[in-house]
Amino acid sequence: MPPIKRIAISTGGGDAPGLNAVIRAAVLAGDNQGWEVVGIRDGFNGLMNPDGYPEGGVIHLTRDSVRGIVPLGGTILGTTNRGNPTCYPVLQPDGSYVEVDRTEELVGMFADAGIDALVTIGGDGSLAIANRLHEAGLRVVGVPKTIDNDLDKTHQTFGFDTAVSFASECIDRLFSTATSHGRVIVVEVMGRYAGWIALEAGVASSAHAILIPEIPFDLQPVADLIAERDKRGAKFSIVVVAEGATPVGGTVSVLGRAVGQAEKLGGIGAQVAAGLEELTGKEARTVVLGHLLRGGSPTSFDRLLGLRFGAAAIRGLVAGYDGVMVSLNPPTVDYVPLAEATSRMKSVPLDCDTVLTAREIGINFGDRPPA
Repeated sequence: MPPIKRIAISTGGGDAPGLNAVIRAAVLAGDNQGWEVVGIRDGFNGLMNPDGYPEGGVIHLTRDSVRGIVPLGGTILGTTNRGNPTCYPVLQPDGSYVEVDRTEELVGMFADAGIDALVTIGGDGSLAIANRLHEAGLRVVGVPKTIDNDLDKTHQTFGFDTAVSFASECIDRLFSTATSHGRVIVVEVMGRYAGWIALEAGVASSAHAILIPEIPFDLQPVADLIAERDKRGAKFSIVVVAEGATPVGGTVSVLGRAVGQAEKLGGIGAQVAAGLEELTGKEARTVVLGHLLRGGSPTSFDRLLGLRFGAAAIRGLVAGYDGVMVSLNPPTVDYVPLAEATSRMKSVPLDCDTVLTAREIGINFGDRPPA
């Protein structure tokens, strides 16, 4: 590998608590190697559309610029879930859009900027782009980031622990009002097509039913559980729903899709609440936690994991790695090929201990539990 003199850091996709910890560790570790470190604004937009940044789309990152950022949520570089360079939307004169592959062009921009390697932090979509850039000749190390915890080949992603912790706190608070009014409260949480947040927050908070994408649900078992609780004098119930949960024979609830973006999931919580009202006759309310799960200060676990990932990314470049993702493999951080890490989504295994524990303590998944 040619010697490295200058590296870039980018953050893409949705924000997640712990991003700034990765940036700080990568900057300090890179500086200790004698490398110049720069940051790209808003994914790759700072390179691809520099005119949109009067202060510069590529900025120098120094020890001073990353001081004190570990406790901060979000990312100091900005992020975006639009502008995928492998299928970049270009506006046509008639108002329509045509998707153009700008991968080779972007790799040329890195070369023109004197950037020898890229540390890119993102979820499955961003890391799939990173793999494409690697295949086109750019030296890349990826860092897994998503509150959804749905990236394969890593035990956990940073941001997930913070999201679960906050969701659990919110559900705990909802117990008070649900108990006071004798209501059914349906809590919709993020997670895309994986049920990790709903499962872990729901079990941690002793929810009565949890609906996740991995188990297509029927509301009748949930309604039966609510009726049984009523008979025992427990007049309230908490139902946690992952945004990607689907009824048996149904489809995922989608709010819409903007140009250059993935479809926006949501609305399943309201559907579940309406269905349970009809089946039980009880008042049901919906609370959508949404982007609250993305914001705020990261937990100590996510801070530490972010720092470990950022340092490991630089360690990997020093060791000559290319086209890999850093991966948590307790107690160590390893490296796996980007192609493998982005080949499939990590879903909740139905025989995992958390699902088994939930069933054994009486949590309903909208199905008839196995005998």
